[in-house]
Amino acid sequence: MIPADRHYTLINASVPESVMSKPDSGALARVDITVADGTIMSIAPAGSAPVQPTTVDMDGGIVLPAFVDLHTHLDKGHIWPRRPSPDGTWLGALMAVQEDRESNWAAGDVERRMDFALRCAYAHGTAAIRTHLDSAPPQHEISFDVFEKMRDRWKGRIELQAVSIVGPDTLLDMGDLKAVAKRAKAAGGKLGGSTAVHPDNPKMMANLIAVADEFGLDIDLHADESPDPAATALQCLAEAVIETGFDGTVVAGHCCALANQPGDHARMVIDKVVEAGVAIVSLPMCNMYLQDRHNEHGVTRTPRWRGVTLLNELKAAGARVAIASDNTRDPFYAYGDLDGFEVLREGARILHFDHPQQSAFAWARAVGADPAAIAGFAYTATLADGAPADLVLFGARSWTELMSRPQADRTVLRRGIAIDTTLPDYRELDDLMGATT
Repeated sequence: MIPADRHYTLINASVPESVMSKPDSGALARVDITVADGTIMSIAPAGSAPVQPTTVDMDGGIVLPAFVDLHTHLDKGHIWPRRPSPDGTWLGALMAVQEDRESNWAAGDVERRMDFALRCAYAHGTAAIRTHLDSAPPQHEISFDVFEKMRDRWKGRIELQAVSIVGPDTLLDMGDLKAVAKRAKAAGGKLGGSTAVHPDNPKMMANLIAVADEFGLDIDLHADESPDPAATALQCLAEAVIETGFDGTVVAGHCCALANQPGDHARMVIDKVVEAGVAIVSLPMCNMYLQDRHNEHGVTRTPRWRGVTLLNELKAAGARVAIASDNTRDPFYAYGDLDGFEVLREGARILHFDHPQQSAFAWARAVGADPAAIAGFAYTATLADGAPADLVLFGARSWTELMSRPQADRTVLRRGIAIDTTLPDYRELDDLMGATT
């Protein structure tokens, strides 16, 4: 039981050294964590903390910082009951979302679905989220208005950032792109878009960087969300950053095609990514759901690849990397609940960063400190003296215990207080869905 007065010591807790002072270590260390007034006052080897009036014996249970979700789509979330994917493909999802957006995305609809999604994330233990917002004019005005309202409503619970997402047509139209950038700037947001296989990718990247530079915006691009090895968005983005010397933060999400490109070419792209300082975020659950999905004679063909980018190779080459949720119960991904632990757990299975075991826990940073640093969140997702006691407590004592179960019984602390982790009921949205389940 966590004391309500926020003065206590979590004794005999296990923490990954990677979220403390040894970023390359995945070993677990036993510590005592002293909390006062919602702040971590000290982290000391187990048994060495000063005696406190109240102690909570973790019995070896793991403690992680609250999660950071670098790539989500709060405006799309939870529309599946009224607009399911027709075939599970990326193109099918794109068309379904477009139809739903044009028919239903008034401010009230977007607001209620966003708030529902944020309540889910908060209950699971997430403290910071970046969301991409569909921004092809005139939707950019509606979605950014709602985002600003949500940011104010959730201040102090979840730190929010927004990024515009537009397609190739807008990326090639400087007038429309500047209109989107102006609205993103007013909201303190970032500039982004989406492209994969397109003959004008170099022009799009030049426009994106020119407009981002003009408005003083960072960039976050959906790049090469495609199985086609001819996709060039990531390469063109890195080359444009190098050529222009753009000094804003640049993030590229998905980058699926990189895994299907010939080895020499992929290594060349990775080298350019590292040189340009482009950070990469992989969306393992959504990428595996969408990529390499084919229907042959009315029967779904078993996929031949997992759909994810070369994240281990990118990290080994020196690129900054993270993993994130992406879509939630919409045509791009029928499942998910903005649970940072689920992202880590499934990421280990899909991306194979679980061996060697002694380094596996270093990847806990991929849903915490690393995306926090990439995004520039005020919340840093670190375990350190003076950091807020925004923590997730697990009964599991080892990597295998942690990753073998969903950890639905986790305790979430915000400023040292255990929050209510009851998830909102989907029935709340029934009237928006036509009561369809």
